[in-house]
Amino acid sequence: MLSSYVMSFKTGRFIPAVLVALILAACSGQTPQTPSGTAQIKTGANADYYLQQMQQAGNDSKTDYQLLAIRALINEGRLDQAQQQLGTLPQQLSDVQQHEQLLLSAELAVAQKRPQDAAAITQKMDSSQLTPDQQARYYQVQIAAGQSQPSLDVIRAYIAQEPLLKDQAHQQNIDATWQTLLAMSAQSQTNLVINANENVLQGWLDLQHVYQDNKQDPSLLKAGIKDWQTRYPQNPAAKTLPTQLNQVLNYQPTSTGQIALFLPMSGQAQVFSDAIQQGFNAARNGAAEPPAGPCRRSIPADGAQVAAAAQPQGAVTAATPDTAAAPPQGAVTTAAPDAAANPPLATAPVGSAAGPQIKIYDTSAQPLPALLAQAQQDGATVIVGPLLKNEVEQLYTSQNSLNILALNQPENLQNRPNICYFSLSPEDEARDAANHIFQQHRQQPLLLVPTGSLGDRIVKAFADAWSKAGGGTVLEQRIGSMGDLKQAINSGGIQLTGQPVSTAPAAAAQPQAVTIAGLTIPAPPSDAAVSPSATGGPVDAVYIIATPSELALIKPSIDMRVSSRSQLGLYASSRSYQADAGPDYRLEMEGLEFSDIPLLAGSNPALLQQVSAQFKEDYSLVRLYAMGMDAWTLVNHFSQMRQIPGFQVSGDTGVLTATPDCVINRKLSWLKYQQGQITQIM
Repeated sequence: MLSSYVMSFKTGRFIPAVLVALILAACSGQTPQTPSGTAQIKTGANADYYLQQMQQAGNDSKTDYQLLAIRALINEGRLDQAQQQLGTLPQQLSDVQQHEQLLLSAELAVAQKRPQDAAAITQKMDSSQLTPDQQARYYQVQIAAGQSQPSLDVIRAYIAQEPLLKDQAHQQNIDATWQTLLAMSAQSQTNLVINANENVLQGWLDLQHVYQDNKQDPSLLKAGIKDWQTRYPQNPAAKTLPTQLNQVLNYQPTSTGQIALFLPMSGQAQVFSDAIQQGFNAARNGAAEPPAGPCRRSIPADGAQVAAAAQPQGAVTAATPDTAAAPPQGAVTTAAPDAAANPPLATAPVGSAAGPQIKIYDTSAQPLPALLAQAQQDGATVIVGPLLKNEVEQLYTSQNSLNILALNQPENLQNRPNICYFSLSPEDEARDAANHIFQQHRQQPLLLVPTGSLGDRIVKAFADAWSKAGGGTVLEQRIGSMGDLKQAINSGGIQLTGQPVSTAPAAAAQPQAVTIAGLTIPAPPSDAAVSPSATGGPVDAVYIIATPSELALIKPSIDMRVSSRSQLGLYASSRSYQADAGPDYRLEMEGLEFSDIPLLAGSNPALLQQVSAQFKEDYSLVRLYAMGMDAWTLVNHFSQMRQIPGFQVSGDTGVLTATPDCVINRKLSWLKYQQGQITQIM
C-alpha cells in the first residue's frame, strides 16, 4: 500500500519517502498528462522512449517530450539525468510548461532528499493555475516536504489533495491524514489554532478526539464514530472512514469459553513452561493481581475492560540460544524435544467453574498439527502458545481458524488475522531503549553489545527504532569475552567510538530499489557509507548490553574517560540488573539507567517477594511467570488487540500494545541508580 511507503509513524516522526508524489499519481489511476495537453503524445511510457521521441520531434512537441522524459527519469531513479535535462530546457516556455518545470524541480528535490528546497519551490507556485493532475502532485510535494514532523500544514495538504484522488489513492489519502493526526504530539494538539472556515479540518480534529477519548472501550468507540458521522456528514472521512476506524465498526469480541494452553511439558523447555503456566493460572484465579488503584485494576475472567496505564520489561526469547548466557535477562534457550514419545495429553481444567476452562496440551508429546486438530475437536475457542519458534512457524501451514496468541515470534513473521505474537525478546528492550533515549533528546548513541547473533539482533532493532523516532546514525562497538574485555580496558579503557550501523538489509551488497505500481523508486544511501565524522557529533549516550560482572568493568572504565560535568547518558538492559546487588555495586553504578519489567521494577512488591521466593531468586523464571500473567490478560483482550489500533493494557511485562501485524510491543519500566538507591524514572 502507498501509505507504508509514504510514511511510518512512531513517536511523531515521518520516515523519508522517495518520489511520494509520483507514486501517488501512479497509484491513483490518473494517466500522466502531457504538459501542454497535446493529445497525440503517448503517455505512461519510460524515459528512454521520451528521450528518443524528443530527439526526433519538431519544435512544437520537443519540449513536451523533454518534460515527460524528466518526469519518467525521476520515476526511475535516474536523478542525475533528470537534473541534466531540467538544466537544458528552453528559456521560452508556455505557462503550462513553466508550471510543469517548477513541479518537476520540486519533485526532483524530494527525490534528492532536499525537502526545504522542495517547499521553497512550491511557495512560488499558484496551485489554482495547475491542472488537476498537477495539483495532486503539488500537494504531495508539500506533504513530502513537511515530512520531518506531523503538522497542521501537512494535514491541510492532505485535505486539499483529497478531492483530486480516486479509488485506492483516495483511501490512502484518508488513511495517511488519519495517521498524521495520530502522530501529532499531545502538546502540539493542545496549541492548535485553525481558521473559522476550515470545517473539514475541524471535523478531522473532532474525530481524533472521539478516538482518543474512547479507544479503550470498543462499544463506546463504535457509538462515538457513528455520532461523529452524523455531525459531520460532508467530511471525506465520514463517507470513507480511515481503514483503522472501519475495523472498529466491524469489531466482534472473542469468546474465551475454553482456552487451550500449548506448552512443552517435558524436556529442556519444561522449566520455562512451568513458570508461564503458573503465572497464567495465578492471573486466571485473580491471585496475581495487586489491589486496584489509579494505574491498574484487576481483570475479571470474562474479559471486561482494562484500565490503560502502568509502568513498563525484561527480555525472554524461547529457542534463542545466544541469549541464554545471562540469567538476569531471563533469556530462554530451548531445543526442540524429541516428539517420538506419545504420552496422553495433559488436559487439566484450571480455576473455578465460573470462568473459562483451560486445557493444557503438551507440545513435546505430539506434533503440532495433531494438537491443533485435537484442541478444535475438544471445543477450544482460543489457543495460547506454542512457545518454541519452530512450532510458531508451523502455524502458517495449518488450516486452523481458531484465534491464537503465540508465545514467540518467528523470524519470518506473517500477518494472519487470527494470530497475535507475544514474546519477551532482547529486540523489545532495544526498541524501547531507543525510544527512551531519543525522548531524552540524545543525539549520538553508541551501542556496546556482545559479538554474535544476539548483538546483531539488538543493534538492528535499536537502529530501526532510532531511525523511526527521528534519530540519525547509530554507532556500535562489540564486546568480546570477559578476557577480551579486561584486555581492552587494560589497554586504554572503553573507547567512546564505534562503527556506523547500516540499516540496509545484510544480504544486499548495494541498496536496492523498490518497484511500486510500475514505478521504480531508488533506495536511499546506505548508512554503511557514512563515516564517523559525518555522524551527529560526539557520543552523548551509551546503551550497554552486558552481564552484571561485565558491567562492573565497563561502567568504571567509561567513568574514567569522561569528566563529572559530562552530559553522557549511560543506559543498560535488564541483562545487567542484579536484584541482590550490595550497596558498593549500586554506588558504582551511579547515574546508570536500566529497563526491566514492571513486576521487577516494583509495581507489585508483595507479589514480587512471593514469586521471587517461589523461584529461589531466579529472575529468568520470574519474568516468564509475569509473561504467563500477561498472556492471560492478552487472551481476554484478543479482539481489542487485533482489531482496535492504539488499544493498550497495563501488564506485568510492560504496557502492551499491538502493531498492525499484532506483534505485542511492551513499554518498559526505567530505573536509575542514585546515591546507592534504585529510583524509578517517571
